[in-house]
Order: sequence, then structure tokens, then C-alpha cells
Amino acid sequence: MNQTVNIALQILPSSKTIHPYALVDKAIEVIAASELRYRVTPFETVMEGRYDDIMKVVKMAQEACYAAGAESLMTYIKIQSSLNDVSIEDKMEKYE
Repeated sequence: MNQTVNIALQILPSSKTIHPYALVDKAIEVIAASELRYRVTPFETVMEGRYDDIMKVVKMAQEACYAAGAESLMTYIKIQSSLNDVSIEDKMEKYE
């Protein structure tokens, strides 16, 4: 897949001692540092880029949550791909 895709990532971390939001923040830090285009929403973060590049970031985001103290993760991924490039703006521009 060489086209630009959108991948929505939701990580739901669990810890007996750390609030989930603090752990999610660690995942978002990884995404922000990745240089991918992204948008944080209340339930998930949508990333835009090449499939393989995004999936590497997904793995790193999960690892960051564990490194920050998560005991388990539920990770949900949604992928939009096309024969042509897909952009976040294609879906959002009429709402902004």
C-alpha cells in the first residue's frame, strides 16, 4: 500500500495506580513526535500517512503506554484506504 491512508487508533490502557488519561498522553506524545499528520479526538486519534509508517507508530504508542506503567491495553484500529490517497480533510472539511 503506497497510497496515503487514514488509521484511527484508540488505546484503552489499564493500571491499578495510574489514571488512563496519563497513559494515553504517552501514546499521543509518540504520535506527535512521529511527524505524521494527525488529529486527536475524544475517542481516538486519526493519523494520515503510509500504512507501514503508521503501523510502526501504533506499535511504538503501545510500547510507550507499557513503559509508562500500563498493565494491559485494549487497542482498536480502523483503517480507511483507497486506490487513491485518503486525507483527513476529505472527511472533515465540511464540518470546519
